[in-house]
Amino acid sequence: MKNGIVIPCYNESNRLPLDQYDAFIKEDSNYILCFVNDGSNDDTLEVLQKFKNKRDRVYVYDMPCNKGKAEAVRHGIKHMLQETNVSNVGFLDADLSTDFNDYKRLVKSLNDSTDLQMTFGSRKMGNESQIERKGFRSIASMVAGLMIKFILGLPIKDTQCGAKVFSRNAASYCFTQPFHTRWLFDVELFVRFKSFVNTGKVMSFMREIPLLKWMDVEGSKITINDSIQIPLQLLNIAYQYNVKPSVKSNFQTIMYAIWSMISFQKVGANVGQ
Repeated sequence: MKNGIVIPCYNESNRLPLDQYDAFIKEDSNYILCFVNDGSNDDTLEVLQKFKNKRDRVYVYDMPCNKGKAEAVRHGIKHMLQETNVSNVGFLDADLSTDFNDYKRLVKSLNDSTDLQMTFGSRKMGNESQIERKGFRSIASMVAGLMIKFILGLPIKDTQCGAKVFSRNAASYCFTQPFHTRWLFDVELFVRFKSFVNTGKVMSFMREIPLLKWMDVEGSKITINDSIQIPLQLLNIAYQYNVKPSVKSNFQTIMYAIWSMISFQKVGANVGQ
C-alpha cells in the first residue's frame, strides 16, 4: 500500500532538513514524497530538483507564482492523485515540525480501519506530548479556536495542526476546488469533509490523534499581520460555506414559487378562455 506525503515549500532552501527526508525515503519504500515549490524567490526549486534527481519516489511540482500554502497543498495532492496509485495522501510542514514518526502513526490508524477516511494530528491532546509553542501563537491559536468551534460544530481540539492524512476518495473530494483562504484552509477541509461523508456521525469517519512531539520552528511564514486577519478570514469561511449556500437555496426556493404561481395563473387563464 502506497502512502503519499505533500510538502509545501516557500523559500525553504535554508530550512529544509534534507537529511531527514533522505533517511525516511530510504528506510520506507511504502511512501512517496511530493515537494511543491510555491513560487519561491530563493533557490528552493533548484535544491528540490537536485534532491529529486538522486532519489526514487520523490516528485517536485513547481508553481511559478506564490499562491500560499492552501493552493500549494491542493495542487500537490491533485498531482499525487493523478500521477501515482497512492491509497492515501496527506501533508506535512516542510520544516518537519511534526516528524515522520507521528505522521506514520496517522497513516497506520487510517489504514487499520475500514471506516476512517481522515486522520489528523493534535497538539492539544495527551499529557505526555512534548509540545513547544511561542506565547503569541498560543494566544492567537486560542482565540481562533473558539471561532472555529462555532463554525464547525465538531468536538475537534486542534484543526490547524500541519499533519493530516486522507483516503484517496476523501482527498479527491476535499481538494478539487480552490480554497477561499491562504492559511486557514484546514478549517475549510473539515467543512468539506462533513459534506463528503454526508452524515451526522462525522466523527466516526475521522480521528484526532495526539502528537508525541511537535516543535514551533523559527521562520514561520505567517506574519503578525496574517494573524490579525484570522478572524476576518474565519468570518469569510462561515459566509462561503454556511451563509451563502443558505441564501442561494432560499433565493432559488422563492424564484421557483414565483414561477409556479405565474405558470398556475397562465394555466387558469387558458382554462377560462
